[in-house]
Amino acid sequence: MPSHLTRIRVRYAETDQMGVVYYANYLVWMEVGRVELCKALGFRYRDMELEDGVLLAVVEAQCRYLYPARFDEEVIIETRLAEASSRLVGFTYEIRRADNNRKLATGSTRHVFCNREMKPVRLPEKYRAAFGIG
Repeated sequence: MPSHLTRIRVRYAETDQMGVVYYANYLVWMEVGRVELCKALGFRYRDMELEDGVLLAVVEAQCRYLYPARFDEEVIIETRLAEASSRLVGFTYEIRRADNNRKLATGSTRHVFCNREMKPVRLPEKYRAAFGIG
């Protein structure tokens, strides 16, 4: 399945009193990776929401923390499309330090396609090829 690499630099505001990245920020980084993967697949997530009224509601999120990231380190988020159907999509993530490729965290999210009223919908035909749906 397709994957995409996104680079970010750890901001001071993302760290806690121990000087390491606060755990919830890894979920934010996964979102950054998802948005960038959508661009790499040929569409902007924002346009899917605004033009087609289709949102990706998170129904499951998992993160395994392996090693801490610290302020001003550059990290790479590898986002991979793991599964897709006309009703849901799943992504996996691997977050690594850019300088030595040390794995910091792994994770996954699953999403249901829904409308603005948060009712499940089928993914519009025009996006299916990008998600690998036949």
